[in-house]
Amino acid sequence: MLKKLVTGTLDWIDARIPMTETWNKHLAQYPTPVNFNFWYFFGSLAMLVLVNQILTGIWLTMHYNPSAALAFASVEYIMRDVPYGWLLRYMHSTGASAFFVVVYLHMFRGLIYGSYQKPRELIWIFGMLIFLVLMAEAFMGYLLPWGQMSFWGAQVIISLFGAIPIIGDDLTLWIRGDYVISGATLNRFFALHVIALPLALVALVFLHIVALHEVGSNNPDGIDIKVKKGTASAEAKGQFTFHKQYSGKKDIIDAIPFHPYFTVKDIMGVCGFLLVFCGVLFFMPEGGGYFLEAPNFEPANGLKTPSHIAPVWYYTPFYAILRAIPDKLIGVMFFGGSIVILFFLPWLDRCKVRSVRYRSWIHKANIAQFIICFIVLGVLGALPATPLLTMFAQVGTVGYFGFFIALWLYSKNEKTKPLPTRLTFK
Repeated sequence: MLKKLVTGTLDWIDARIPMTETWNKHLAQYPTPVNFNFWYFFGSLAMLVLVNQILTGIWLTMHYNPSAALAFASVEYIMRDVPYGWLLRYMHSTGASAFFVVVYLHMFRGLIYGSYQKPRELIWIFGMLIFLVLMAEAFMGYLLPWGQMSFWGAQVIISLFGAIPIIGDDLTLWIRGDYVISGATLNRFFALHVIALPLALVALVFLHIVALHEVGSNNPDGIDIKVKKGTASAEAKGQFTFHKQYSGKKDIIDAIPFHPYFTVKDIMGVCGFLLVFCGVLFFMPEGGGYFLEAPNFEPANGLKTPSHIAPVWYYTPFYAILRAIPDKLIGVMFFGGSIVILFFLPWLDRCKVRSVRYRSWIHKANIAQFIICFIVLGVLGALPATPLLTMFAQVGTVGYFGFFIALWLYSKNEKTKPLPTRLTFK
């Protein structure tokens, strides 16, 4: 009786919303390469952290007061008086850093396996738009505690827009909503942080996944699992049935359904991630002063400047590029260019081979120096500027942009290794 009721209810829903069809298309019958490895955890982990940020953000909003007079006190109220408010606040602040950790690693995986190359250019573009909106979302949220570093960090970053010729002053005034960082700025950032940018982020994540499932997932070998219809052997196709959208015009080889096989794999990744996340959350939520800075435990004071103003760690590579250029306008151009150039990666890499496994030693060395430069710039951006450190930052900036220039130059005629005809398990 109960089974009949459940079946009838599902049939009634399916007749109005194609839930079963959607489930099969995107999970139960979605073909996934069999050789996914450790680097493929981070997409699902990014989704997990996004859900954490939305849910904890909703609860924090219930008790937060977005006014210059009461913002800092309301955060203290959440931490001290709201039941489990300290936990929600630390889950949100730690989640912000965790979000960037998994997103950076997700982007790194795309970089080494060529997941931005044809036909996945649009997936990369949507991913970069997610990254851009995420940076804006984090920046808007960074001001909300209304602490010293929040206040002065926002002052420094917003002032950069003033370097833009002609429209700079009007643009900074529009961003602040006032002639100085004030309650108007706080209200504006609060509205963007809790409503506009989360909506944009969720929409972009949806488009990112739809675009991914339209062309299919890449794999560590960077070869296609879709081959000409009728050319694959029964052994290569395996025992699984895939959705007609994927198997109707092509044979699918070396693939298994995403659910339940990779949902189980991702659950294992989630367990490992939560162990690390909870370790930070309960034992070092300030992250050594990099997640929550000491000056941010003091109320914002426009008459008292912190001894060293630096952005949160996930902005520091780009901030170091900004500081490495003596001229303010040129520095802002390089700062913006360091992010914009990532959008053009699918067209800067002209090699036909995707995965780093089969690329030349030049490409591997170029990726290695790029990662080293990015990490070094991240460290330098968190330190006070000195002539020596500025020189190192300039070298790192050359290496950062040099990666893209060199990639465009050597990739067209790059000597690569032969590609396998079937997926491997290296």
